[in-house]
Amino acid sequence: RAFSNPSLSHSGASMDGGRRVWAPHPVHGFVLGTIMDLGNETLTVKPAGGGEPIIATYDRVFPAVDDAIKAAADNCGLMYLNEATLLNNVRARYEKDLIYTYTANILLAVNPYHDLGQLYSSSQVQRYKGRSLGVLPPHIFAIADKAYRDMKVLKQSQSIVISGESGAGKTESTKYVIRYLTDAWGTGAGSIEQRLNEANPLLEAFGNAKTVRNHNSSRFGKFVEVHYDDELKVVGGFVSHYLLEKSRVCKQPPEERSYHIFYRLFAGASADTKHSLGLTDPKDYRYLNGGSLKVDLPSDDMAEFRVVENSMSKLGIDAAERLKLYQVVAAVLHLGNLVFKDSGDSKGGSVVASRSQGSLRGVSGLLGLQPDDLKENLTSRVMTTTKSGAKGTVYKIPLKKSEAAAACDALAKALYVRLFDHIVRRVNDGFAFKKSSYYIGVLDIAGFEYYQMNHYEQFCINYCNEKLQQFFNDRVLKQEQALYEQEGLNVDVVSFIDNKDCIDLIEAKSTGIIDLLDEESKLPLSSDMHFCEMVHSKHKGHFRLAVPRQSKLAFHRDLRDGEGFLIRHFAGAVCYKTAGFIEKNNDALHESLEMLMLESQDTFVRSLFEHRSSSPPSSRKGHGSSKKLALVSIASKFRSQLGELLEKLRLTGDSFVRCLKPNLKNAPHLFMGAEILSQLHCAGMVAVLNLMDDGYPSRTSYEMLHKMYQKHMSHQLDARSYCDAMFHSIGMHESDYKFGKTMVFFRPGKFAEFDQIQQSDQAGVVVLATKTSKWLVRSRWRQAMYAVLALIKLMRKIRYRSNNRLLIQRTVRGYLTRKRHFPRFETIRKLHTLQTRLDTVALTAERLKTDKQQIMQQIAELRKGIDKERGKVMVRVLSASNILINQQLD
Repeated sequence: RAFSNPSLSHSGASMDGGRRVWAPHPVHGFVLGTIMDLGNETLTVKPAGGGEPIIATYDRVFPAVDDAIKAAADNCGLMYLNEATLLNNVRARYEKDLIYTYTANILLAVNPYHDLGQLYSSSQVQRYKGRSLGVLPPHIFAIADKAYRDMKVLKQSQSIVISGESGAGKTESTKYVIRYLTDAWGTGAGSIEQRLNEANPLLEAFGNAKTVRNHNSSRFGKFVEVHYDDELKVVGGFVSHYLLEKSRVCKQPPEERSYHIFYRLFAGASADTKHSLGLTDPKDYRYLNGGSLKVDLPSDDMAEFRVVENSMSKLGIDAAERLKLYQVVAAVLHLGNLVFKDSGDSKGGSVVASRSQGSLRGVSGLLGLQPDDLKENLTSRVMTTTKSGAKGTVYKIPLKKSEAAAACDALAKALYVRLFDHIVRRVNDGFAFKKSSYYIGVLDIAGFEYYQMNHYEQFCINYCNEKLQQFFNDRVLKQEQALYEQEGLNVDVVSFIDNKDCIDLIEAKSTGIIDLLDEESKLPLSSDMHFCEMVHSKHKGHFRLAVPRQSKLAFHRDLRDGEGFLIRHFAGAVCYKTAGFIEKNNDALHESLEMLMLESQDTFVRSLFEHRSSSPPSSRKGHGSSKKLALVSIASKFRSQLGELLEKLRLTGDSFVRCLKPNLKNAPHLFMGAEILSQLHCAGMVAVLNLMDDGYPSRTSYEMLHKMYQKHMSHQLDARSYCDAMFHSIGMHESDYKFGKTMVFFRPGKFAEFDQIQQSDQAGVVVLATKTSKWLVRSRWRQAMYAVLALIKLMRKIRYRSNNRLLIQRTVRGYLTRKRHFPRFETIRKLHTLQTRLDTVALTAERLKTDKQQIMQQIAELRKGIDKERGKVMVRVLSASNILINQQLD
């Protein structure tokens, strides 16, 4: 028996028993095998590598080619386009240390977790410079070069969106893109290229940390812009950052670390520097010893500290300013060692424990404060009345031990966040520019995260990734298919999961999770449990939302309905524990502490807080008694920043790099197929592959090409005809491209030809225009020759017919004459036959003895009758029906 299911019939393949196929596997994703048996709804596959037979439904089994280990640089070049062959091709290339693969013009990058030698050398930079996509093997440099050339040709800024899970290699890919843009196309900009490259180590030191999934995980998002002038030379850069993970400053999971700079400062700073900062050992600080202190990173903290120091030097941060940065870092650590205890008086306040006095003095000295002032503002807060009573009366409210500890943590986080903001500003100062014409932006933001138990940080990060996935779907899938329909290409619609409902669940006005969280934060007695209950109440029955007890995982079901919620993201279901959501969502600092920082004797510390507020905190409007806190929602601020980022992306051209994490152990040469397959689905690559199977990923308008080459045209043609001539001149087949109403589209694998057409340098345009003109001349010469041959052939036919027309006329006249006189001839023949027979009768009659005379007389009369009839026939034309004699004679 043979069968054809949708996935097979689309590829033109059918299956019989014994055919090689790809069958689903829980660990490897798909394995190669042969069909053993076909059922009504399932089929049985025997794995090629041995093992138990696999029973799978028809839609989960895909045809395989005979040479399954052959790798293709572009997945669109595979014989069968489906998720199984996509995964196998990525695996085959990864096993050969070929970590890059194209899917049309999207780059897949698998993290190798080991050094690949000369893959990113200066010679490779020069090798890919100005080369069309697809001419050389897939590489991150090729995507960067494509972005530059698109900017040059289209006169439009470009964005490169680098996405993937934590540990997939996004940060490294970002560095390679920036390095390529500045090395290959940055000539003439002095030290700007170097500063752009040197900014990465500094930002990573203060913004990256070791997690269970990644040794160098970005705990913030950044959009790095490389700016160019009218001559397309680098003039500067700008870095925008989003959502630094503040909570990591005070607490980390047991197997993770805080930000790199803390450990590198201990490992690399001189003894005198550490002594002046009051630093001893990481294990002595509460903000660090709760996490991992093991030195198990692939890089050395001491060596990395020297890299950071060198980075600061390149950016113009001198030794004095560096010391100021380290002072704030050290102050944050000392704040973590402050211990509070109950004061024991009737007011129920708290005091700093005696064993923490040394840390208190250390913090105060580093921040330019008086120890007593700092102690007082940590253990109490100021509240000003705004309504009843004596309006404007200031009250000092003592804080409980737990409240004082929370205020201390809030100050530590505020210091670190403001320090990070300052570093980003200094980085931007290092390559400031007055004006630019275009830019290429590289987006590097934390990938989708999910753990056994997820918290506020994962909620914000995953919300961001939902928005980026929506942008990807909209730009690559929705708009692509809409364009095909608009241009009349008749390409089949490809289905994909639209995550708009999930985004609305999070950010919808009034009813979204973010707005519900903000509303809960405004309540006098707000609680995480009440917030969680409101989420479930407002979205009861929502497909994307569920209670924890509906999770398939046992440790999620331990949560009560009011303690968390489960969201079905594009990448999978994630359970969030809402404890701490309200606290972490409020970017709050007691006004008294903020005022204290603004009164610091240290100008650097004071500037950190002055930059954040152009007016004193006391002049800001409050909400009732909210003067105690400057309530700012982190999620709302992040939503606003994310909206600005996406708007910026929509106004630029785009390129996509999808980073893949091959395994959960961060180990080289280990490919976990099921993990990769999940990431490919989450990245939308399977839907892209289906679209590209019938799609046309590259396109341009007739008018743009016509305008580009018009002044070099030696033949006046309309835009479409000229484009058709140009494509034929470079050897393209008609199946390689398709004309729409206003644009021409190119099939996958034709990027080299497309880029050749799109090149904007004058020499290239002239060369291609000349080639087109030559093709037109040759084409018209061939047409003329064909016309001459056709005329010669026609002439010979006419001459042949002329020579034979007399024969035709004679034949026709003879035929018509014979047809006209045939009855006469036939009558004469019969009369002649009758005359002959009558003569025979006469001879016989002469021998008769009786009645001879009578018979001879009758014969004579018959002869007269025959002669009479012959005379009639000879003088007029008769038809057979008019000659009765025929019947008489017969």
